[in-house]
Amino acid sequence: MPLTEVRPARKNRIPAVEVLEPRARDSWTHTRNGDPRGYIDADKLKELWIHTGTACNLACPFCLEGSHPGDGRIPGMKLSDVKPFIHEAIDMGVEQFSFTGGEPFVIRDFVNILDYASQHRPCFVLTNATEPLHKRQHQVLPLLDNPYPIHFRVSLDFPDRARHDKDRGDGSFDEALQGIRWLIEQGFKVSIARQTDPEEILADVEAAFREIFREWGIPENLAFTAFPDLGTPGSEDGSPEITETCMEKYPTKESRSHFMCTYTRMLVKKGDQVRVYACTLVDDDPQYDLGGTLAESMDERIMLRHHRCFSCYRFGASCSAPA
Repeated sequence: MPLTEVRPARKNRIPAVEVLEPRARDSWTHTRNGDPRGYIDADKLKELWIHTGTACNLACPFCLEGSHPGDGRIPGMKLSDVKPFIHEAIDMGVEQFSFTGGEPFVIRDFVNILDYASQHRPCFVLTNATEPLHKRQHQVLPLLDNPYPIHFRVSLDFPDRARHDKDRGDGSFDEALQGIRWLIEQGFKVSIARQTDPEEILADVEAAFREIFREWGIPENLAFTAFPDLGTPGSEDGSPEITETCMEKYPTKESRSHFMCTYTRMLVKKGDQVRVYACTLVDDDPQYDLGGTLAESMDERIMLRHHRCFSCYRFGASCSAPA
């Protein structure tokens, strides 16, 4: 599809209860300077993310979801909420179910959801691997017998106990390492999500992590995914806006395949309804609500207007599991 082609405005971009002023509608398709925004058209649904809710046992000031204990910005998901979407996704050829929060293991029904999903497809879970996981070990262990594997990505911000615990709370570094070791000992696949420093030397950072892993009896070959600071909900970091001209850098279907909105969608609970959002990073903007079914969401053009879209544009950032 040519970059200059524009589809008609979609009807279900946002819930009917929210009405945007004309300027807000224009900001969906055009930058502040009036240039046509860059966009992505979906290809095929390969991965369905499920937002379990923003409640968390920790209160990290940098959290891109603004999560903390008892947080209700996004309510907790129930198995009955996600079952219809799991089967719709399967009918559409989905390859993986992925889960984010908050902390998924805080949510009462999460293990039931994970159990059900891993009966049908491989699963991927983002977790801090601290107390909520430790308390549910007896529920998690039987999931090893399910038909499809579960991969856990554990947040371990820095190879520095004091620096990690400064924001996540005293003892959280050691709790996470205990969780990592337990998951691996049981036979689950584990990888690490870490934060980046602007002037870091990649080899030195990963070497420091591996030294810690040796001390804890954890395999040294765990994969890392490094994330930049993505800001808190509703924030704006001043990233450049992405125009149609910018997207000429990615002229082919293959060159755009790293943008998550080509192959993923995320379920987000809004009140008592489950809505489909474009990806894991934009649930703080209701214009990324693409409707009430996965099928209709895949017909929607995604305008790259969120400042977090720039991370995908510049770095090829992805929340998905490494190969």
